Amino acid sequence: QAQLVQSGGGLVQSGGSLTLSCTASGLSLRDYAVAWFRQAPGKGREAVSAISDEDDKTFYTDSVKGRFTVSRDSAKNTVYLQMNALKPEDTAVYYCNADRGYAPVYWGQGTQVTVSS
Repeated sequence: QAQLVQSGGGLVQSGGSLTLSCTASGLSLRDYAVAWFRQAPGKGREAVSAISDEDDKTFYTDSVKGRFTVSRDSAKNTVYLQMNALKPEDTAVYYCNADRGYAPVYWGQGTQVTVSS
């Protein structure tokens, strides 16, 4: 059964760093664009970052540019989100998403990131 499994996350002080991992089984992430979303309490799900399938082109929402880095390790079938200079407003549940333009689309289970001030 194809699935995405997330790891990383946790509690960190403002200014700290965390790395989230999104590892696939039963599918090759190389064939998918992978995006990271987050959802803070009482808010909608927001696209944070993405990496394309064909040429690893990256996207970042304005609020994380210069602080977050998305990368892909095809040998490990994993996509990472390196988060530096974290702020309390980055607190959210983070989800990875794998999409190749047609069904099925895969979601990770979500991981909590909490940044204390």
